[in-house]
Amino acid sequence: MAEHPTGIPIQLEPLVTRVLAPNASPYTFTGTQTHIVGTADVAVIDPGPDDSAHLDALERVIAGRRVTAIVVTHHHRDHSPATRPLQAATGAPIVGAAPFGPDKAGGEAAFDPLYRPDRVLATGDRVSGEGWTLEALATPGHTSNHLAFALLETGALFSGDHVMGWSTTVVVPPDGDMTAYMRSLELLMQRGDRVYYPGHGEVIERPQRLVRGMLGHRKQREGQILRLLRERGRTVGELVTQMYVGLDPKLVPGAKGSVLAHLYDLRGRMMVDETREGGAWRIAE
Repeated sequence: MAEHPTGIPIQLEPLVTRVLAPNASPYTFTGTQTHIVGTADVAVIDPGPDDSAHLDALERVIAGRRVTAIVVTHHHRDHSPATRPLQAATGAPIVGAAPFGPDKAGGEAAFDPLYRPDRVLATGDRVSGEGWTLEALATPGHTSNHLAFALLETGALFSGDHVMGWSTTVVVPPDGDMTAYMRSLELLMQRGDRVYYPGHGEVIERPQRLVRGMLGHRKQREGQILRLLRERGRTVGELVTQMYVGLDPKLVPGAKGSVLAHLYDLRGRMMVDETREGGAWRIAE
């Protein structure tokens, strides 16, 4: 991926082809990666944004083959909007993550409100075609409905945005949940997947090592927060300024979300609480 070509199919292994969407940004890195699984009949995982050039590229890859399912890891705008035109073109069912819930008010800007799956999958549910089987694995945290998908024939895992090949995942409340995210990372540590194909970034060839590092990184951030709050009460903005020196201003909202997610997790463990005045956080008494 050194040159990050968009719209060009790249075969990662005999059953897996990747196509990069042209939606690079500070949050998507080089863009969303759509994966096509299978040969004679296929599944399309995370068709990406509703972008005509990307859809044309996908249709070229699947031409002459039957699309068994359009599979979605989660309902963010860079992953699921293309489900609708792709379904119109192929007639394939949309399966995977649950739709956006009204109980998650506050994070709608990142979500695809029009996403409507024909079938919601849970851990252990399977989608299959000739020579391949995808098994769903609930990995909430980045979003409440996030799923990963194991390709049982080869030991690969499509990790969506739960584990990415370029950066740690942004976890933003109310839909993002740090407690759930850490549990999902621990779940992945118990598995023996050979390789991860993420929604963004490079192929992850040593997944357990990366997941272990991500757990350590989050514990380090947690430790930073506790040290700063032991000095004095601080707002989320003040914590971000101290913790993310030199951060690209475009990434500050995501950093604030992740810090807030850490604070909610710590509050759930009765380690911190929020003051009534000014939105500051402090060590719990």
